[in-house]
Amino acid sequence: MSQEPAPEVQGTPVTARNWQDPPFNRWAFWHVGDILPTYLVPRGDGQVRPLPAAAGRADLAEVPVTRTDGTPGTVGEVLDDTYTDAYLVLQDGELVTEWYGPLGAGDRPHALMSVSKSVVGCVAAVLIDRGQLDPDAEVTAYVPELAGSGYAGALVRHVYDMRSGVRFLEEYANPDSDIRRLDEWVGWFPGDGEPRGLYRFLATLQAEAPHGERFLYRSAESDVLGWVCERAAGQPMDELISGLIWAPMGAEHDAILLHDGLGTAVHDGGLCGTARDVARFGQMLLDGGLVPDGAGGVRRVVPPQWLRRAWAVDSDARSVFAASPAEWAFPGGWYRHQFWFRPGDYGDVLLCLGIYGQMLHVSRRTNTVCVKFSSWPDAQNPAYLEDTLRAFDAVGGFLAGRDPGRHRLAGVVSGLSRSGDTMPPAPPRPTVV
Repeated sequence: MSQEPAPEVQGTPVTARNWQDPPFNRWAFWHVGDILPTYLVPRGDGQVRPLPAAAGRADLAEVPVTRTDGTPGTVGEVLDDTYTDAYLVLQDGELVTEWYGPLGAGDRPHALMSVSKSVVGCVAAVLIDRGQLDPDAEVTAYVPELAGSGYAGALVRHVYDMRSGVRFLEEYANPDSDIRRLDEWVGWFPGDGEPRGLYRFLATLQAEAPHGERFLYRSAESDVLGWVCERAAGQPMDELISGLIWAPMGAEHDAILLHDGLGTAVHDGGLCGTARDVARFGQMLLDGGLVPDGAGGVRRVVPPQWLRRAWAVDSDARSVFAASPAEWAFPGGWYRHQFWFRPGDYGDVLLCLGIYGQMLHVSRRTNTVCVKFSSWPDAQNPAYLEDTLRAFDAVGGFLAGRDPGRHRLAGVVSGLSRSGDTMPPAPPRPTVV
């Protein structure tokens, strides 16, 4: 990436130390490669997947939304009020609308934060399908360096479903939480001494519960998964994403991937890509892992069974989710294979989410893919999140010509209420990134 001089915001330069802080993040999220160490994730030399313009584009900004506080609003008002950097909507694989803020552009990658986890999960899916990665093997079979950590005895499937028993507190507002300690070990600046690195940090984590018995969202799980994938394939993550996902899905632009001071990719949130390419990733997920081959047929990128299993909620997935803090944010939802799932007004929705307001929203019922890049002032904001989800649900329903509520799935799955009302109340703050 070309190195542009970082600007000053309110008289203070944008740097690697403040890039996630407001108001610096609005510029920094579009220029990650100019201020932090990254690897290139090439799109390759294959055919770009076309995104043809939809006929008669609708004005989605005026679609009505009932906001989290119960007041009426519109999609445009939600986007205006939630620090939107860019948004894009596809229906039936066609581009319905696309917008960029004054600092963004269609060919400029934006920080995806934890949307990266879903891409790494798809890398794991391909390796499993090829027989290079065994989901029932212990992670220490691939990464013996974790034998002295809490990950000893955890299976690969435990980490990709975030069901290990490892203790890891993901609280962004708490400076003493594990996610902030992870940031400190990953972050490294000249003059700070020797870098410690992501993998060394993971080896310090310890267990607090049996593996497989609970769901708890933790970025460390995705970092362990990325490490396991690299060992299983014998390739670094930038090459794996490029060769297995980014190039085969028909990306238009190269992506970039953050790494720590020792050169280790930040698997849990280091990917940066363009809005159109994130939409292409979403469309590939919507189409069951398939993409057009350019000759009238299709080719497989992600194994369809990986996505079918992820979408297929059962009593086990629901019960562990309902008992987790995430139930507060997504009542009736579940988490599988590095994807979030949420019941919406027009059927269940697959979500890829990142802190500061990054979102990929995939609805099978309305055949829509919605992308939103943001620079929220805070890492997490439940009202902004819920308003955006309602806005994208409303967009899908409007484009599909459907009324809310008519197409919800049944309220009970394997004997457990989808609303989670058989479970005790969840804590008052969600942990969703």
